[in-house]
Amino acid sequence: MGDVLLALSIPVLVFGGGIYAACDCWWRRRHPAPPSPYTHRAARLAEQDMLLLAQEIVDDAYAALGPLYDPPSTPSPAAVTRSAPLTPRPDATPDRAPSHPEAVQKP
Repeated sequence: MGDVLLALSIPVLVFGGGIYAACDCWWRRRHPAPPSPYTHRAARLAEQDMLLLAQEIVDDAYAALGPLYDPPSTPSPAAVTRSAPLTPRPDATPDRAPSHPEAVQKP
């Protein structure tokens, strides 16, 4: 008789667990929990921390790479030599269209 009760108790426990889960699901759908203000506050604080970290990264990058973007204080030697305006060659085309290739000369 003890073996029969043990064998029948397993389906009863599974069935009871299913009934409990169904009732719990029904209850939670009928009575949802209000949104917690602590989660919204935590999200705002995390966002502020992330923005501060991003600002530090940008500031460090600008401090390290900023001189690369500053204009030079003295003109470069190439700019000094090119101070005269460039004149086109006499055989250059007047517009931006590509030039026609010359005919090949046979030796």
